[in-house]
Amino acid sequence: MRCGKPIPDTMLGRSIITILAVALNALMMLQLHAERIGQSVDIHPLDQLRRFVALEDPALRFALAGGLILGLLCGLMGSFLVVRKLSLVGDTISHAVLPGVAAGFLWNMEKDPVAILIGATTAGLLGMVLVTQLTRRTRLKEDTAMGMVLAGFFGIGICMMGMIQRLPTGSKSGIDKFLFGQAASLGWGDIQLMSVVGLLVLILILTFYKELLTTSFDPQFSGSIQIPVHTIEHGFMLLLAFAIVISLEAVGVVLVSAMLIIPAATAYLLCDRMHWMLFWACLIGMIAGAGGAFFSFLGQKLPTGPFMVLSASGLFALALAFAPRQGLVSRWWARHARSSRIRRENALKSIFHVLEKEHFAREGVTLIDLAHSRSQTLHETEKTCRELTRAGLASIAHEEKAVYLTPEGMRRAQTIVRNHRLWERYLTDAANYRPDHVHDDAEEIEHVLGEATVRMLERQLNFVDRDPHGKPIPSIQDISGQPKNRNPDGMTGYHTPS
Repeated sequence: MRCGKPIPDTMLGRSIITILAVALNALMMLQLHAERIGQSVDIHPLDQLRRFVALEDPALRFALAGGLILGLLCGLMGSFLVVRKLSLVGDTISHAVLPGVAAGFLWNMEKDPVAILIGATTAGLLGMVLVTQLTRRTRLKEDTAMGMVLAGFFGIGICMMGMIQRLPTGSKSGIDKFLFGQAASLGWGDIQLMSVVGLLVLILILTFYKELLTTSFDPQFSGSIQIPVHTIEHGFMLLLAFAIVISLEAVGVVLVSAMLIIPAATAYLLCDRMHWMLFWACLIGMIAGAGGAFFSFLGQKLPTGPFMVLSASGLFALALAFAPRQGLVSRWWARHARSSRIRRENALKSIFHVLEKEHFAREGVTLIDLAHSRSQTLHETEKTCRELTRAGLASIAHEEKAVYLTPEGMRRAQTIVRNHRLWERYLTDAANYRPDHVHDDAEEIEHVLGEATVRMLERQLNFVDRDPHGKPIPSIQDISGQPKNRNPDGMTGYHTPS
């Protein structure tokens, strides 16, 4: 992952702020009270789809707005978690905030978003401080300390949730929705709080992007240029806690870590620049948030949070399969294409060797001679020659049962032979290999040597024209078909430059 440049004034910053502004403008049209997202009579799926597109239901608009804000923030923060290799931190904080959620409710015995935000953020930060102290003052590793804090705080939170449920108004408090999430229960106050916190997090990320980027990839270098590494890390954890807390009511404690990691992991497969990773992670997170609201509304009374995670997982599966460079299908196709190319090049080299053995007395090579040279059956040789024909490198004379190289095929064959023999000569002259120990290495390297490397080898070897076994090395003039220079000893090839 290459770092890229700071982005406060780049397309990424402007795009994210524009998206957030559009979402906030749409939210101004929302009503103060909203019905539940699946609270409708059974209707035809097409009619339900029309209602979703038209955004007729206030509860749907709240859920969709919350999903978009959640997806943007989780994608933004999750990207830094993935590149810092701190994926478990998100899971730890999301479980550690549960006691704070319960404490925020107990503060005034109602689901006050601000009180819950303060309590949950405090609990999350306390959990991370405890992880740090356990790691520094004991022999425990960081992952062990995180597992202990995650389980301990989550257990405390479950006990406090049970106490709240036994209160006279506990069953109607809605506090249990923080466990698994229920985007349909989001209200106008929740959306306002999510928007304010989200905008604050976004501004801070854009403002300190350069410092976050540098400390994410090279903390030692950051310290050497006077960047306060620990302050940046603590500030990042605070922003992460904010992002997790405002996401809890939509997806819950159990699933919020998935929304942090899956969009970022998907973006990681799609690009190798940090600013593009942030852009794609935010976009994928928002698509997942909208997808969760869509499937939940379409199915009526289906949970929104799990469908957000499933939507993100579906996008990850597509990226895993079809990403341009990291996708399984793309990598399989690249390996297949490389294997086919190597097979064709080996066949061209074998044809050249047969022609060379006969001093190029004829232009074609019989299929029987080629099969004998390659230790193949006649059927396998015919199949390989058909591949060369389809690639425009050879033609088959069926009446003669012979194969003829095209000009491009001969040029490619000479290139492969040249790479092989130059590398053999380099190993014997520069690396002191024995001549009978260089063939296997040359067989591997001949297919990957670029023209610039070959020309460098020629200069280092003083434009030698014979390999360690005395066989001629095709020159660049032989390959290009240019008139050959003649050395004083009568050999064709380059003159040694003065």
